[in-house]
Amino acid sequence: MKLSEIFNNFSKFLSKPYVKEALLYDKLENKVVRCNVCARRCTIPPGKYGMCKVRYNYNGKLYVITYGNISSVAPDPIEKKPLFHFWPGSNVLTFGSWSCNFICVWCQNYEISQNILLDYGRYISPDEAIHLAEHYNCKGVAFSYNEPLVSMFEFSLDVMKKAKERGLYTVYVTNGFFTEQSLKMLRESGLDAVNIDIKGCDPQIRRYIGAPVEPVWQSAILAKKLGIHVEVTTLIVPKVNNNDECIRYIAKRIVSDIGPDTPWHVTRYHPMYRAAEYGLTKPTTVDLLEKAYKIGKEEGVRYIYVGNVPGHNLESTYCPNCGELLIERWGFDVTKYKLTADKKCPKCNTEIPIKGEYTPSHRFLFW
Repeated sequence: MKLSEIFNNFSKFLSKPYVKEALLYDKLENKVVRCNVCARRCTIPPGKYGMCKVRYNYNGKLYVITYGNISSVAPDPIEKKPLFHFWPGSNVLTFGSWSCNFICVWCQNYEISQNILLDYGRYISPDEAIHLAEHYNCKGVAFSYNEPLVSMFEFSLDVMKKAKERGLYTVYVTNGFFTEQSLKMLRESGLDAVNIDIKGCDPQIRRYIGAPVEPVWQSAILAKKLGIHVEVTTLIVPKVNNNDECIRYIAKRIVSDIGPDTPWHVTRYHPMYRAAEYGLTKPTTVDLLEKAYKIGKEEGVRYIYVGNVPGHNLESTYCPNCGELLIERWGFDVTKYKLTADKKCPKCNTEIPIKGEYTPSHRFLFW
């Protein structure tokens, strides 16, 4: 189903379960609306849609066309998000939908982030989402794969409220392009943890993602103030954000603005999507990731993880005081957990900032 088929005959789709009046928008003159969900704050005339293509102005009302329209669902290890200091070892049922408000040329999920294929998705209600999470013995629910803010904001609010009633944790994996209003609404509905992508340094990064970075920093700062568990990921892309100055800048801001205990995942890049058009054809070397780790440590980030290199020793958690191996990982699996019951290093008694309990889970495939 093409978007034009929906938008040209929108009145016929108003009864579909995946079409809902959106939240967080202003009504302006002449039936124009302004969306306030993401930091773009698109101004949308009647019969038009925002940059994300899933928020449509019909006769002066803003609608989202992806409420519960799920492109992907799976019980993932929480370490895959990646979240290393939040309910280690547990499984989290993860939902993805369609679309994004960034245009990252190396996107690894471009089939769903740069497309809206509603007829390929499946509608899942908030009640069914919780039922599935419990059926697969997951400790929480996550919203990921594409950018959840633009496509699943309203859906996730409803799911999170039900998740909290059932004792489940809730997670967003996001580019962090929130508005203050949307992030506060998510927190009020029960958002527990976020992994936010800090993709690089302005102005160079804008060419590749189509957005400035500063609003993302402000989201990370606000999330921490709101009591949300925050972890940061930076995909290290050669020729884009791999220079020492940019890596050092990100590390410094993590320490000063979010806190030195904030886990920072520096992950390996592999060319995908339109990367070749921009000459970004070389994957990240392990040496470069190790250099980023060293720079981060020099700037005072206490917990840094090398990602997308299964078996690397820097996937694991070490005591920042004595260097003791505390949580050993192989890829997304926790292979050894040595923290004491009160989450301290057993060797030197340093307290380690881990939220939630260690929950060793049986890994399984889900189709």
